[in-house]
Amino acid sequence: MAVLLGLDEAEIAALLGTVHPAYRARQIYQAVYRQGATDLDQVSTLPQQMRRELAAAHRIGLPELVRRYQSRDGACRYLLALQDGLTVEAVFMPEQTRQTFCISTQVGCPVGCRFCLTAALGLERNLTAGEIVGQVLLLARLHGIRSGRDRLNVVMMGQGEPLLNLENVLKATRLLVDPQGCGLSPRRITVSTFGIIPKIAELARAALRPRLAISLHATRDEDRLRLAPAARAYPLEELIQACRAYPLRPWERLSFEYVLLGGVNDSDADARRLVRLISHLKATVNLIPLNPGPGIPYQPPEPQRVLAFQQIVRRAAPCFLRKPRGQDIFAACGQLRRMALEETSPALG
Repeated sequence: MAVLLGLDEAEIAALLGTVHPAYRARQIYQAVYRQGATDLDQVSTLPQQMRRELAAAHRIGLPELVRRYQSRDGACRYLLALQDGLTVEAVFMPEQTRQTFCISTQVGCPVGCRFCLTAALGLERNLTAGEIVGQVLLLARLHGIRSGRDRLNVVMMGQGEPLLNLENVLKATRLLVDPQGCGLSPRRITVSTFGIIPKIAELARAALRPRLAISLHATRDEDRLRLAPAARAYPLEELIQACRAYPLRPWERLSFEYVLLGGVNDSDADARRLVRLISHLKATVNLIPLNPGPGIPYQPPEPQRVLAFQQIVRRAAPCFLRKPRGQDIFAACGQLRRMALEETSPALG
């Protein structure tokens, strides 16, 4: 059956053809993206006969909730099944003033960072635009969040390297920010990349794009290469040049993500080199002490080392310490590997 989720209004109109009035495409589009319909029978603006005809050959296509893991800190990790039986993960992180969804853009990840559990999966395939948006719609429904009206951030920092699936990431972004659909602000959507230099330039040319975060993690090429062999194709000097050339909007800063590994990349010298790298950029740095996991050959640094590193970096840019969320259920940054745990919450309807 054909899936509606991932189609824009023009594509839905083309699907309907000339048999139905043009405004029916808008009704279907709004039902899927604004109203969060899960079944075509719920599209009450359509005539019953039309609903039956559509349902015979089409479905909305939300991912299926397989399992939910609940953290002590309020975060939830969701295992979601796709149409072909593959699974991805998405994470819900509640805060007092906002909610955050961390979603995936690929099944697995091809980058191979040695401090990341997701790297062990390898890459199975890209997600479609509909599968990316579907994670947002499903989590919004499960948590009673009104997309476009409640304070919601979406970060594409789950499984995958988003810029290696850029076409679908950009289409998903357009669907998420469309005022006639999900109605999110581009300021509230962030895409995180290891630093795929040609794709950064391609992202910069997009008419509508999310915010950009760069996963840096080291201040020398030899160190970065040890942490992630894929870094060989993207030297730091060229990556920083790409960041300098990136056209920031008036309200925008680049974000640099830096995972701190005890005794590896957390020295004062590392911090000073990071200052030199970003000193001429309009940027923010997010420090992420390693979230440990089975098979990861590194340890998080001591808290005092993290604070010393932060104080040095603050000389060049705003520097924040990212609070780990869902570490006890393997939902924190770098921990998504579709791991099964004994203590689970049943899948919700």
